[in-house]
Amino acid sequence: MREIVLDTETTGLSPQDGHRLVEIGCLELFNHVATGRTFHTYIDPERDMPSDAEAVHGLTTTFLKGNPVFAAIVEEFLEFVGDAALVIHNAAFDVGFLKAELSRCAAAAIPPERVVDTLMLARQKHPM
Repeated sequence: MREIVLDTETTGLSPQDGHRLVEIGCLELFNHVATGRTFHTYIDPERDMPSDAEAVHGLTTTFLKGNPVFAAIVEEFLEFVGDAALVIHNAAFDVGFLKAELSRCAAAAIPPERVVDTLMLARQKHPM
């Protein structure tokens, strides 16, 4: 079984407020074991980095300028993830940003049934 562990960094908390992806990192698992295949990219969000977000991940507007925009990496990203399940901690956050970026590129959204949210699993296992 192929799975992709995925994490993102962003310019803020809400794509509805104009915040954008600035980094995507993925790790491929096969039968729950890392294969060594990865996908990683920084993304130029085409906007300034708010200081609150920079304090979280350390990525600056200056550093991100010159990196590809999301539209330039979308095909490579989608090819890497393929039809694998996506394992994401706090998936609603990351998937919301991915959905917004994919929509801007007229690409199909990731179906919710492909997403495994480890935050939800942790809360089920340890409710307190």
